[in-house]
Amino acid sequence: MTSAPTARVKERDLAQLDKLIEASEKRLADRMGRSFELREAARATLAGGVASSWQDAEPGAIWIERGEGGRVRDADGTEYVDLHGGFGANLAGHAHPAIVGAVERRVRLGTHFGLPTEDLIAVSRLLAERFGLPLWRFGNSGTEATMDAVHLMRVATGRKKIIKVEGAYHGHHDSVQVSTFPLPERGDIGPDHRPCSVPSGPAYLPEFADLTLAVPFGDIDAVRTALEENPDSVAGMIVEPVMLNIGVVLPPPGYLAALRDLLHAHGAYLAYDEVKTGLAVAPGGAAELLGVTPDLVCLAKALGGGLPCGAIGGTAALMELIADNTYQQVGTFNGNPMTMAAARAMLTEVLTPGAYAHLEALRTTIVTGVSELMARYGIPGHVVSAGAKGAVVFTDRLRDYRDFLRSPAPWRRAHWLYQVGGGVLLPSWGKSEQFTLSVQHTRDDVRRYVANFERLCRDVRKGPSGGVR
Repeated sequence: MTSAPTARVKERDLAQLDKLIEASEKRLADRMGRSFELREAARATLAGGVASSWQDAEPGAIWIERGEGGRVRDADGTEYVDLHGGFGANLAGHAHPAIVGAVERRVRLGTHFGLPTEDLIAVSRLLAERFGLPLWRFGNSGTEATMDAVHLMRVATGRKKIIKVEGAYHGHHDSVQVSTFPLPERGDIGPDHRPCSVPSGPAYLPEFADLTLAVPFGDIDAVRTALEENPDSVAGMIVEPVMLNIGVVLPPPGYLAALRDLLHAHGAYLAYDEVKTGLAVAPGGAAELLGVTPDLVCLAKALGGGLPCGAIGGTAALMELIADNTYQQVGTFNGNPMTMAAARAMLTEVLTPGAYAHLEALRTTIVTGVSELMARYGIPGHVVSAGAKGAVVFTDRLRDYRDFLRSPAPWRRAHWLYQVGGGVLLPSWGKSEQFTLSVQHTRDDVRRYVANFERLCRDVRKGPSGGVR
């Protein structure tokens, strides 16, 4: 099967997917007894019975007992190849000896002081080398990092407005909780080429949305229009250089360089949100992979080796505004010694050239295997990946959020169920089931992902054979 499916085939596929989803959800729920018990016990004192709304997905949150290497085990005793990766944080995998050793040594020396420790120097030097930005500060999450970036661009310019990409998630502070997942049924999201800025829920005031201009990913003309229609008002733009909230979307050739030049021409700055891509797609993140260094880079997730972390790096001129207290970047746990010890181990002992070569081999195995299966079975879409990150995209064209809205959700749901049912954990609520490889995964681990995908292909084409086992 090499030609694109006809409308009739697509309708048949969607009908078959609905059946597979229903059966797979039931089989998954049947093996989650202990997770359901823990959820009910938690409801009395834990809002919604989970620690984060993103931990919950039908048929219910999977409660985890432990992790080791590239695998985790849930409360019901089911073992998974962990390609969820703690929403992309576990590039080191679980209980990596270098991380365990660093944390064990540090914990005996004290876990928190609210004062600097020597590891701060080593980690900031290593990040400056990798990302090409000279000065750094640390925080505790990706949300804090992107918040600092927005604050800093506003302080540097004296301007209020920022630009962000429609469909991109940059944390849960007011300025960026705009047009993160706007749905057409709202009736106010605007046309494809000119999206409206929509608050992402009742907690976020329309006044903030008015200060955040939404544009499609990869569309330099839309950014130019936003700048020209708001003269001397835009402080800067925050963007995922590789967009990950809707799958994996690589930028068009020349987009990032043109973006930086255009913003600078209007007296504005460019900030990369590399919370997900930083360290994962290359040693120096997407800035290295794509060859365009921004004014600011936001990091978190993988940097901490599994511990909460955040970091912001920038040009000397911008970061001097922090150094002289024009902008006070503060936090009780900033530069926490436990996190810095783990980060130092990540940068020196875990993410070595050999580790990146291993990740590349694993990535190639998945991409080659799944691409061959999609061609053989006539499955719509393709695989997109960069470094340790990747996703199966069940549509022939995925350039931006509007393309994602038009892609068939049942394929994504069925894929998640078949992977989790087949012992491969992927992110709950993953918009396109983005996987994150770790340095401790093996060829057998990624072959299981490919085997699960083949089972989905076979069942869509021939009928169910037990989608969740």
